[in-house]
Amino acid sequence: MTAPKRILVAKPGLDGHDRGAKVVARALRDAGFEVIYTGLRQTPAQIAQAAVQEDVDAVGLSSLSGAHRELCPAVVRALRDAGAGDAVVFGGGVIPQEDIPALLAAGVERLFLPGTDTGEIVRFLRERLGVEGAQGASAASNAAASRSPSRR
Repeated sequence: MTAPKRILVAKPGLDGHDRGAKVVARALRDAGFEVIYTGLRQTPAQIAQAAVQEDVDAVGLSSLSGAHRELCPAVVRALRDAGAGDAVVFGGGVIPQEDIPALLAAGVERLFLPGTDTGEIVRFLRERLGVEGAQGASAASNAAASRSPSRR
C-alpha cells in the first residue's frame, strides 16, 4: 500500500477567516489524503518552510482578505526558492474572476471559488497527483457523515 499524498492547507497573510480552509482540510483528510493545516496568518516564507519540512505533494491556499494577487504568487516563489517548486499549488476563497488569469500565470494551478463542492477539489488533487479513486472518497465521506449527522 502506498503512503497517502500529503497536502498542506495554509492561510497566507492577515486573513483571520479559516472556516473554509478547515472544511477543505477535513474533506481532503476524509478522502484519504494526509493534511497539514498551518493555521492563520502565515507568511509566504513560513508556508514554504512548512511545505519543505512536511515534504508535501500539494499546497492549498485560502484567501478571503483580497490580498491574493500578492500573496499567492509570493507563496509560489517562496516554494520554488525553498526547493519545493514541484508541489502542486491550488487555491480558493473570494477571488474575483478578473484576478484568476494572473494567479494561474503566477503558478497557482487551480482556483476554487465559494460554493465549490469539496468533491471537485478532491477529484482535482487525485487526478493531478496520480491518486486512484480507491482511496475511499465516498466511503470516507459516508463514515464522516455517520460520525456527525448533526453537522450536515
